[in-house]
Amino acid sequence: MVRLEGLVRLRGLDLPLLRRAAASVPGAVTDAWPVEVENLLRAAVSRLDGDLREAAGRTLGLAPGLRDRAAADRRRLAAQVYGLSVERFRKSQEEMVLGQVAEWVCWIADTGNIADTGNRDAARTGVMPAPHLQHRTLRLTRSGRPLTITLHIHPAELLRNVDVIVSPSNTHLGLPEMYKASVSASLRRAGAVRDAAGDVVEDPVHDDLAEWRGKHGVLHRPVLPGTVAPTGPGALAEQGVRRIYHAVVAVPRPGTNDYEVTPQNVAAAAARALALMSGERDAHTPPLRSVCFPLLGAGRGGLAPESSVSALWTALAADADRDRELHLVVRRPLVADLVTEVLGGRTDPGPPAGPEEREGHGCG
Repeated sequence: MVRLEGLVRLRGLDLPLLRRAAASVPGAVTDAWPVEVENLLRAAVSRLDGDLREAAGRTLGLAPGLRDRAAADRRRLAAQVYGLSVERFRKSQEEMVLGQVAEWVCWIADTGNIADTGNRDAARTGVMPAPHLQHRTLRLTRSGRPLTITLHIHPAELLRNVDVIVSPSNTHLGLPEMYKASVSASLRRAGAVRDAAGDVVEDPVHDDLAEWRGKHGVLHRPVLPGTVAPTGPGALAEQGVRRIYHAVVAVPRPGTNDYEVTPQNVAAAAARALALMSGERDAHTPPLRSVCFPLLGAGRGGLAPESSVSALWTALAADADRDRELHLVVRRPLVADLVTEVLGGRTDPGPPAGPEEREGHGCG
């Protein structure tokens, strides 16, 4: 509705969920809810990067000079960001762009972190603030011995100084397009090499995975669930990431766009990723030591988050490597609460990641 009617007509729109989300931010002024909703949308768009941010700003009228432009004009300008026709943009990227904005609206509503001053400055200067990163420390017990897991609460592509990130994949080991919203798409996007204008000039994560498939004779046939294919991190190396493990957990359902994911396949893939990391450890300098798992299969795969957590714990609890640093990553605090509850651990909520972590120190 906001995209269609524009910011100048906010007060006349029925937006109960956006109003509730804006009202959940500390200091919100209820009587000025159209302004608060606009601030919320600006804050959400500021969390995006590259083409996503530019397209979202244009299509919602948040970009300079577009506030009162007609919806058709804003859509046309947003389509130009991707070099697409208006119709192609409407059928593909537009839904993805708005979905990404909605994800960050939910995040801000959960955390209350709208960073008003920073985002208002960003609207004037074009310099966007760094995303708000959080982590928790889960203190658990494994085979009678203490175990610590760092739980990150932010998008997986923002991880820093974690040697290995595990990325969910399907049995065809096909990476989604960069503009998609999944973990694997975001890691591919973050791993891409760009020129000074921000255009992608190399797609190393995709290319490495295609090379692995060719080497193992599976370019034209699926692999078994539980398979793990390692690739380099591409541009994520600048964030201290050294490997991406593509863990096969999703089996496509013939004739549909859906997947089947079982806890058994998640546990098998997680165990295989840990075994692969042990095998590769000493081939790297310094040796691989830290690994981070998202909730495998809990996105497009349709697996309940608690089932994914339980399946991951099956593999983590059986891991014999006592020196390995274990990490989990989720996008939203509510999901982090669920992870904590399922694992039954005592939590030590870490402070929001500060400037040092964002510069690459700590586990960010």
